[in-house]
Amino acid sequence: MATMQKITPFLWFDNQAQEAANFYVSVFKNSKIEGTMRNGEAVMVVDFSLDGQRFNALNGGPLFPFNPSVSFYVICETEAETNAVWQALSDGGTALMPLDKYPWSEKYGWVQDRYGLSWQISFGKLEDVGGQKFTPSLLFTGAQRGKAEAALRLYTGLFGGSSVDGILHYGAGEEGPEGTVKHAQFRLHHQTFMVMDNPMDMPYTFNEAVSFVVNCEGQDEVDFFWKKLTADGGAESQCGWLKDPFGVSWQIVPTILPQLLSDPDPAKAQRVNVTHPFISSRRPSKLIKRTP
Repeated sequence: MATMQKITPFLWFDNQAQEAANFYVSVFKNSKIEGTMRNGEAVMVVDFSLDGQRFNALNGGPLFPFNPSVSFYVICETEAETNAVWQALSDGGTALMPLDKYPWSEKYGWVQDRYGLSWQISFGKLEDVGGQKFTPSLLFTGAQRGKAEAALRLYTGLFGGSSVDGILHYGAGEEGPEGTVKHAQFRLHHQTFMVMDNPMDMPYTFNEAVSFVVNCEGQDEVDFFWKKLTADGGAESQCGWLKDPFGVSWQIVPTILPQLLSDPDPAKAQRVNVTHPFISSRRPSKLIKRTP
């Protein structure tokens, strides 16, 4: 399996998880399928890595379609790579912003791929994003527009190894409301994230199509994140899932869970309270205590 990340993006597909994971692995170098969880013959979850960064893909059905509120900012260090990645992700997809020169990049484009997942492709330097090729980018829009900085402050206050790399606000007369976040970059447990407030009032917002798995080192940490992220307007969702006060979905998971799920005794593995909605409905704060 890929090296454990503190926070892992979790992608909800309409029964295309395996196909999508194989496609992404083919697009990006140094990428591979790390493992597959099955229920009988049916693929449930695909664990894959892109340039060493871990992702999970779920066959969850049609409940939660992707939208641009969560995208992945991709740094390509050569123009040839930028063009190749753009061409691959655009095949069967939709360009949200054409690949072109912009004030922040000599070559940049925003594309929704054939599965609906959004990517921002930028010709740049990895050092500008902490050496991280893929950066989750949260676009605060709809009812959440104007809350990007509050979310950033919440997240960096919860995770160790956090820092704010920079915040750029809209000024008077600019496209977005003055004082809202044009772009911000920060780190959670040494992983780079971005947030922006949408300058336009668009109807879509965060949903369960993209959630973030927090890998916790014990019961106290599980309970800490569960309590903090459901406070002040957050809410328990399903199983180990929750929504924070801004509508972003998280899964709070003990690191022991993958080991328990792979127990050679099928009866023991079946009794584990896993976080996926079609298997369990129990809160993660009982995962360790209730597992035999």
